[in-house]
Amino acid sequence: MNVEKANKNDGGNLSFLESFFKLPENNTTVKTEILAGVTTFITMAYIIFVNPTILMQAGMNVHGLMGDAAVKAGLSAINDPIVGSIFTATCIAAAVGTFIMALYANLPFAQAPGMGLNAFFTYSVCLGMHYTWHQALAAVLVSGIIFIIITVTSIREKIVDALPFNLKLAISGGIGLFIALIGLKNAGIVISDPSTLVAFGKLTSAPVLLAIIGILITVILMARNVKGSILIGIILTTIVGIPLGVTHLTGIKVVSAPPSLAPTFFAFDFKGLLGIGKAGVVGGLTSIIMVVITFTLVDLFDTIGTLVGTAEKAGMVDENGRVKNMHKALFADSLATTIGSMLGTSTVNTYVESTSGVSAGGRTGLTSCVVGILFILSLFFSGLVGIVPTQATAPALIIVGALMIGVVTKIDFSDFTEGLPAFFAIAFMPFSYSIANGIAAAIIFYPIVKIVTGKYKEVHPIVYVLAALFIFRFAMLS
Repeated sequence: MNVEKANKNDGGNLSFLESFFKLPENNTTVKTEILAGVTTFITMAYIIFVNPTILMQAGMNVHGLMGDAAVKAGLSAINDPIVGSIFTATCIAAAVGTFIMALYANLPFAQAPGMGLNAFFTYSVCLGMHYTWHQALAAVLVSGIIFIIITVTSIREKIVDALPFNLKLAISGGIGLFIALIGLKNAGIVISDPSTLVAFGKLTSAPVLLAIIGILITVILMARNVKGSILIGIILTTIVGIPLGVTHLTGIKVVSAPPSLAPTFFAFDFKGLLGIGKAGVVGGLTSIIMVVITFTLVDLFDTIGTLVGTAEKAGMVDENGRVKNMHKALFADSLATTIGSMLGTSTVNTYVESTSGVSAGGRTGLTSCVVGILFILSLFFSGLVGIVPTQATAPALIIVGALMIGVVTKIDFSDFTEGLPAFFAIAFMPFSYSIANGIAAAIIFYPIVKIVTGKYKEVHPIVYVLAALFIFRFAMLS
């Protein structure tokens, strides 16, 4: 008995999975890891439906329509070749990024195109700054390469230390509020109004009523801690939309070959990216720098926050509070972003929904490996995405926004020099309909309030440089 136990401890009787992913060392089993992987996938699979819906509003569709025009035209249908390509890119990018996390970092964290970053891609870069989606994808590629460079060097630590903690929290909270606004707008619950700027839409219309029902369904599921609440909410809302005449089933194939990647594969426009700029070459270059910096920093801090928060819950931190294999995890994230841009999707990052899998017992890369496999299998169910109306994905945006805004409770508003810039980050994102504007406003005012109160030494030199760049950009654009 003791001999057998010793042999097992030596790895003699371990299966390939137990040995490769070091399951005994992490006090877990193959069964636990598989169940954890399925749990994580269910909680984050909503991105398969939501990401194409958001990115097609950047003009990523055969008609080239953007924003409201794209939504009204119903271009989220998967039979649009470009939207179909986004679906395929989403699944493959998520799978590749998660596999890298599994096999290289051996951590139970899953990756996919990030919520917030896809909104920044569409509403700030394409709709706000008037870049084409080809140019925006080029910017994502550049940010991914920069992320790789700063991860393998000491620059990453310097950037992390440069931005104030309260601003990092505010950026996440502001993006949450912005995403919620997009969800309310897509649902038709909030509409533009010439007198009051915004107002309620026609709440009794079938599309808006379906969105409200979807919110109620998802809220109830979330309140009762049902795993996969957002995904289940999307599915149930889509079903409810059938008798309401909002969900259309005509010509839909549930199981089919994955849509072609050709429309978005390596669809970069570097020449246009470098040549754009109404304020001339200098102003255009400043805009590009801000776009790339925003993509890079938001991805960096979002990933670090997710890794640290999830790892702490799982007890996967050392005595110094450092996440196990953090360096490898960040490298996996940056590599996934680079690959994702080549496939045709916005920035890929580590998902906070990984917490659900960790809570279910996931401790190693086997958990994330299962998630990657499930994303690959999802490629053959593109027809299901085609029947999901915008009103069914809008509740997901609203709920995700509500979850993201929660970090503002950690912001120190008692210190005006910290609270004001944080407030500007949160407020300017939805009110100016631009994530970049919120970040810029916060970084500009942070050193100003610190200088006038004699606290200028609390500001990192990098923040001064960023503030000067943002001021110069606004001056050029005006």
